[in-house]
Amino acid sequence: MNHAAVAHSLTIRDLTPGKGYERLVEAKDDKTGLHALVSIHSLKRGPAAGGCRMFNYAKIEDAIYDVERLSKGMTYKNAAAELPLGGGKSVIIGNPKTLKTPELMRAFGAFIEYLAGDYYTAEDVGVSTQDMAYISETTSYVAGLDGGEFASGDPSPVTARGVFLCLKQTLKRGLGSDDLTDKTIAIQGLGHVGMSLAGMLHDAGAKLIVSDINDDAVRIAQADFGATVVSPDEILHQQADVFAPCAMGGALTADAIDVLKARYVVGAANNQLADDTCGQRLQDKGILYAPDYIVNGGGIVNVAMEILKISDPSYRESRISGLATTLEQVFERAAETGQPPHMVADELIGTRLR
Repeated sequence: MNHAAVAHSLTIRDLTPGKGYERLVEAKDDKTGLHALVSIHSLKRGPAAGGCRMFNYAKIEDAIYDVERLSKGMTYKNAAAELPLGGGKSVIIGNPKTLKTPELMRAFGAFIEYLAGDYYTAEDVGVSTQDMAYISETTSYVAGLDGGEFASGDPSPVTARGVFLCLKQTLKRGLGSDDLTDKTIAIQGLGHVGMSLAGMLHDAGAKLIVSDINDDAVRIAQADFGATVVSPDEILHQQADVFAPCAMGGALTADAIDVLKARYVVGAANNQLADDTCGQRLQDKGILYAPDYIVNGGGIVNVAMEILKISDPSYRESRISGLATTLEQVFERAAETGQPPHMVADELIGTRLR
């Protein structure tokens, strides 16, 4: 493929970013059907880094809302993991099962190259390590590759490990022990991260209740981990110790919290709170919430090693274990002040950003 031709066929324009955001850029390519957005929230700590999500948004406004909210979350996630990276995110609008092609991913790579290093992309929902390989053919600002000197591969298992450690830390805070034996965990979403987390929890002796719209995924969890399967509509109603949202964001709405029976919420999904009032609502109900951008930071740590060209595994381990340490600091300050953990987390990470 002529990479110059790919770049030439793109139509790229800057849109007006939301207040507090540095940049919002749109790209279209009629040849491949590419329609993508990149949001850069902050470059204070370094180049913006965050995954690419491919999703069939109903309208452009939905895509802008999602990419900007995710972009801001990456600023806080990278700071929480003490990485020298800013916050950014990208989305490709369309059904990944029908629209995604190698040519489309190469066109997306040319779009990332246009941003000249202000943003590094990696995997997210609907995008794979193979897609990263196609993207790398037209840009060097990509991570999450399977091959290469500093290749980090699929970040999902590392994300799951961070969630696992933070889940144990949350139980230790609430129950005085992080022993998972016979604890019941309700997992919403069995994608790459959710399935990896399920395996870790099963190995630690936990009982699993799972839901996903993918029938094959729930069958695997049932067969391999002895999980109890419920419908997506029923997962919130389960009597569980921990609710682990690992699907799309916004699961914790006011209505969802009203029916939630778990005592703790610790999961891999981004932007779990539908709005800030939901964090207070969880606290009022006596549910301890582990802020998502701390809990799910393992994947970006893995990706950061590739971006920063670090091969020492102790770097990864120290920052992933540090997520649980940061979470405990949040819980401690929340207990002292009476504030909900999500507000304390924003204040704590905000000091790092300043």
